[in-house]
Amino acid sequence: MTYLTRASSLHGFDAFARQQQLNPDALLRAAGLPSDALEDPDALIAFHRFALVLELASKASDNPLFGLEFGLHQGVGIFGSLLYLVRNARTVDDALDDLGRYFHVHDNYGDVVIDHADGQARLYYATSADLLPGSRHVSELVVGVGHQLMRTLLGNRWQPTAALFQHAPVANPARYRRLLGVVPRFNAAFDAWLFPAPLLSVPLSDADPALHRLMRQHLEAISEQHNQRLPSHVQRLLRSFLPSGRVTIECIADFMRLSPRSLQRQLAEQGTSFQTLLDDTRQAMTLRYLEESDMSLMQLTEVLGYANQSAFSRAFQRWFGTSPRQWLKQQQLR
Repeated sequence: MTYLTRASSLHGFDAFARQQQLNPDALLRAAGLPSDALEDPDALIAFHRFALVLELASKASDNPLFGLEFGLHQGVGIFGSLLYLVRNARTVDDALDDLGRYFHVHDNYGDVVIDHADGQARLYYATSADLLPGSRHVSELVVGVGHQLMRTLLGNRWQPTAALFQHAPVANPARYRRLLGVVPRFNAAFDAWLFPAPLLSVPLSDADPALHRLMRQHLEAISEQHNQRLPSHVQRLLRSFLPSGRVTIECIADFMRLSPRSLQRQLAEQGTSFQTLLDDTRQAMTLRYLEESDMSLMQLTEVLGYANQSAFSRAFQRWFGTSPRQWLKQQQLR
């Protein structure tokens, strides 16, 4: 599947790259994008090229936190027309729900998800799990943008509990603290923000209900045109649900308001099955976690929803023809 994102994902790139003493046009060309790629913020560009721009810029500037700093620089401008919907919702919870519901109009690589438990809310970006060059920079950019989004919605009330990153730290923790106000928790199951759940009920005082209705109608029309393929949607749900525990077809079907039999039939019509998608998703997540984080094999077993480490090891052997420990040793020798 080709993953796409709006050119607004690179909102502010020209100015920020120049601040870093970089040539933005040269970086865009090196990533396979024309120099005028950013002139129309609603134009669609290949997601892997967007991620590659961040990777190339990080290397050229010798700045491992380029993605995070760029995300903080961009702020809510990255959302394009979605921003008008979000800022005119009734409450913070409604705003984040709107963002998650229509985010596929902006980018089909991942989903924005909000959930809460034990008095804490979690805002995170659940990806398709395909490992792309620059994916770590995308993760950090998303967390940076999320920080600015919540500051836009809440102002001084935005006092997060924690920032989470799936990968290991790539810079001194003090540098992260200067940028985000907190030292992130690394090797986590998600790239996310945790914050007190009562903040979700804060009303947005400047909301315009009429503009909100108009933007929702506009995005509904665009959404109908997208017709997301079912398998990719199921995989993103799997990517979201797996770290919370073992995932079954009944769980996913219930979330989609389908019967398990109906979901399986629709997947079969598109040449796949729930078990195939679950296996493919776990394989992709395994590679990403092993290559980008310091997560232990026991932690990885739990995040992928396996009953025990033996079951995970058998699956790993089937995917890669070797055991997890042998694979890790081979990577260390490279």
